[in-house]
Amino acid sequence: MTLAAIVSVTVAATDKTADTPQYTNLKVLPKSISSKALQGIMADDFDDGLGVSCGFCHAGNKDGHGLDFASDAKPEKQIARAMMRMTLGINKKYLKVKHPEIGNATLIVSCTTCHKGQAFPDGAEPK
Repeated sequence: MTLAAIVSVTVAATDKTADTPQYTNLKVLPKSISSKALQGIMADDFDDGLGVSCGFCHAGNKDGHGLDFASDAKPEKQIARAMMRMTLGINKKYLKVKHPEIGNATLIVSCTTCHKGQAFPDGAEPK
């Protein structure tokens, strides 16, 4: 094995950035969130808690293929951020959760509390 190959393998094995994806445009969730944690939040809180898929909040790519997760083009994404902040605030201020985080099982109030698996809570459906 050549020295260059050994160095390449060593660098790849010690590269910590490969474990922590760098997401862009995160406003409420931690910038250092792992892929597993982010996917869990999206699956548990949004897919299960609100009964919506990714395209409900995330705009499509300009080329028509896939989603542009960093885009703020859809107003639903801003609403989701406001709702996450509201949920964190309720848990911290009124329910005394010391360090509330979206996706953490210690939250007493979560998306599901009001949404119950629906995109809009009862009485809040768009007209």
